[in-house]
Amino acid sequence: MLAEIDTEKQKIIPNTDTSVIQIKNVFKSFGENNVLKDFSFDLRKGENAVVLGKSGSGKSVLIKCIIGLMKPDSGTINVLGENIPELDVAKLDKIRMKVGFLFQSNALYDSMTVRENLEFPLKRHGLKLTKEEIDRLVMEALTNVGLAETVDMMPAELSGGMRKRIALARTLILKPEIILYDEPTTGLDPITGKEIGNLMLEIQKKYNTSSIIISHDIYCVKLVANRIIMLIEGKCYAIGTYEELENSTDKKIKQFFE
Repeated sequence: MLAEIDTEKQKIIPNTDTSVIQIKNVFKSFGENNVLKDFSFDLRKGENAVVLGKSGSGKSVLIKCIIGLMKPDSGTINVLGENIPELDVAKLDKIRMKVGFLFQSNALYDSMTVRENLEFPLKRHGLKLTKEEIDRLVMEALTNVGLAETVDMMPAELSGGMRKRIALARTLILKPEIILYDEPTTGLDPITGKEIGNLMLEIQKKYNTSSIIISHDIYCVKLVANRIIMLIEGKCYAIGTYEELENSTDKKIKQFFE
């Protein structure tokens, strides 16, 4: 059985003990600035885990270490059975086909149409696909985010929420097992932010994706998180559901929910 659905919030409740990411005793410093200090955490298959922390607490550094854009000073980051810091470029590229990354800025190419933006990762990874297969994948990804009609539009013609959806479609086109979301609702109005949050839940449900989400949007956190990781003083300070952490009497935790 895949998972249960929380009918009140339409949130998937993973029922597996399988981990797809294991982070153990990770340290990362920049000069005398110790950003991550003995950070450990396991991401379960099929769950949405939100990393919550103050600005500058190391959230972005953590996610860059997970995808191999940065190397930790020590510790292990195991993604789908591979220790990321030890991989060469070719092996990293292979893993990245299974790990989608939604950039905070969307990172769409302004000079490319929506279709060309979605085709880019397929061509970058050298997949041997026919034009018909590429067209089918593009339209499938766009349909999944409700924007099939934008296929021949330019990014400049789209609203902020639509650009976010297109960026998510580009992430989905390789059918990743894991998705890393970097501030997915930043810059969006509350209604559009809620729509993106609901879309993240739909993707989790449809594809059984496992996700790590960096967010300051407490409403988004409440909507999508199965578990929340409190990144405080470089460590995994606490882990729990939204309700568990909201009701904490620890001042370091409580400040995020006031």
